[in-house]
Amino acid sequence: MINIVLFGKPGAGKGTQAEFLKEKYQLTHISTGDVFRYNLKNDTHLGKEARVYMDAGDLVPDELTTKMLIDEVNKHPDTNGILFDGYPRTIAQAQALDAFLTTINSSVAATIALEADDEILVARLLERGKTSGRIDDQDEEKIRNRYQEYNDKTAPLMGYYKEQNKFHAVNGIGTIQEITQRLTQVIDQL
Repeated sequence: MINIVLFGKPGAGKGTQAEFLKEKYQLTHISTGDVFRYNLKNDTHLGKEARVYMDAGDLVPDELTTKMLIDEVNKHPDTNGILFDGYPRTIAQAQALDAFLTTINSSVAATIALEADDEILVARLLERGKTSGRIDDQDEEKIRNRYQEYNDKTAPLMGYYKEQNKFHAVNGIGTIQEITQRLTQVIDQL
């Protein structure tokens, strides 16, 4: 079982790239955003709690996010591996993920960060917000708040995974195919 964490700031292309990677490596793609949207759309208890944070442009607290993700992983007991898209976002989440994976005799094989300039990402999200209907993609101030949250809480994950020799940075600017090629070069070396 190969588990890969794909992370980067909102708009970095995690979802787009995950679609290609899940097919190529026959992985189960678990997107934090998709899990949240499911819970929001279905007005679950967890979805109601998450909505308060998301509408403010904040990250959902670790405990709530972790519960949703573990529930989702448990739906795929026979998978070749999981491609985590947008999780973990904090060291506490990474530790919770490591602890959970240990209980199913697995671990994170690698983390890959899609890196891109904030100004390019803001433009991407504002454009996506025109068609996605996502409130958090339609307000530049909320987008920038999400980036500050990322810098404060998620960026420290680099050090956490570097200490385990599992961190890889990939340039997230270019064509979809160019970025996919960069990602597959990393994964093929695992």
